[in-house]
Amino acid sequence: MVKFDYPHNVGLIAGVDEVGRGPLVGAVVTAAVILDPARPIAGLMDSKKLSVKKRQMLAEAIKANALAYAYGRAEAWEIDELNILHASLLAMQRAVANLPVQPHFVLVDGNRVPPDLAQPAQAVVKGDSLVAEISAASILAKVARDAEMLALDARYPDYGFAQHKGYPTALHLAKLRELGPLPDHRRSFAPVRRALKDV
Repeated sequence: MVKFDYPHNVGLIAGVDEVGRGPLVGAVVTAAVILDPARPIAGLMDSKKLSVKKRQMLAEAIKANALAYAYGRAEAWEIDELNILHASLLAMQRAVANLPVQPHFVLVDGNRVPPDLAQPAQAVVKGDSLVAEISAASILAKVARDAEMLALDARYPDYGFAQHKGYPTALHLAKLRELGPLPDHRRSFAPVRRALKDV
């Protein structure tokens, strides 16, 4: 973990990250985590750089050792209504609000801070590689969203969600054209709009 210059004397810090801005289907899922300095967790990093097995192991360690964690989400219909950026910010705000222990300061992955946070906050570009709390949040959000895609795969096995996790891969785009969009697909995303016209 690269050293990050944390805000000083602010009390409890929560890290927040999202997973699922790029997929064509399902919710954008966020997590917020307040780590316990007395119980550090080795190996935290950007969830995208971890194997599935390592992510699962770290997710369990985070749940067992963090002072607090919570999830937020914005559903596909909210993404269609608000756009993906604003839906992601809303989901982040929901994750922080859901924390059983409220932080004094929030560090958010990316370059935008959710507008309705109750706490002061700072955006950190590439925060999932720089800030342990954001890395932990990215891991929880990734594991949770991947589990949702596996559940969707069980309901609709012909679409290949277990493989592509909803991202616009060649396989997913081919299945969209062949089978048409599901209720879980994001209607505002161009490949889904095109598939709807072809139905």
